[in-house]
Amino acid sequence: MMTGSNKLTKKDYITTSLRAFFLQNGFNYSNYQGTGYAYVMYPALKKVYGHDEDKFKSILVDNCEFYNTNPHFLPFITSLHLVMLENNMSEEESRGIKMALMGPLAGIGDSLSQFCLAPLFSTIAASLASEGLVAGPIIFLLAMNLILTTIKITTGLYGYKLGVSVVDKLSQQMGTISKIANTIGVTVIAGLAATFVKINVPISLAAGELNKDLNQSIVSIQGMLDKIAPSLLPMLYTLIVYYLIKKKGWTTYKLVILTVIVGIVGYGFGILA
Repeated sequence: MMTGSNKLTKKDYITTSLRAFFLQNGFNYSNYQGTGYAYVMYPALKKVYGHDEDKFKSILVDNCEFYNTNPHFLPFITSLHLVMLENNMSEEESRGIKMALMGPLAGIGDSLSQFCLAPLFSTIAASLASEGLVAGPIIFLLAMNLILTTIKITTGLYGYKLGVSVVDKLSQQMGTISKIANTIGVTVIAGLAATFVKINVPISLAAGELNKDLNQSIVSIQGMLDKIAPSLLPMLYTLIVYYLIKKKGWTTYKLVILTVIVGIVGYGFGILA
């Protein structure tokens, strides 16, 4: 565990929690919130690893990887992450927890902030504004920011408290926990690939000979593929993309261009729909 000036204090965790407001800064289609995540963690990581410049640079670059979650629940993740790093847990284990929590907290946070708080207070504010009261938009801004700031600080401190408890009580099982987290992450990604990657083959073949009623069986290629394995083509394309990123070092922009070309050419020749 870190000692001396390298030891993070409660103030450091609160500061990191408030920096979650900057998560969307630097958003791009290469790593989404990855740059923002590294920026949120920067002061804390600097304090922990500042004595070792090479290590600091390495872990900062590692935390620029793809990330996408809800900014208001991010402090829970960053607090857990920092506790694990402070206690010399392996980077693989801390990364597993970080990535596993990304999806679930994104869903919870988006539902709360975008589909609960925002509609509630915007309705109240709009009602007041329609009556000519300038207090309407002011109330909206104050209420939203107060509640969301409170959520950030509360989840950040809870993540810190839970992280300390987990590390103290489950340090021997952390490897298993990390594997479970990785499994959850892979399951979520697989589900997203099957749901959002759409590849269909519109080709149908005539089977058998025409009978006296001029009827002939029609076999759908897509139907055959679905019987072999549903979402087989999306899975294969996802694996190709993974290979190009992992083994060939392709950027997101190259992959987008490749996908567009494959889509246009496939559609043009009637192979894909």
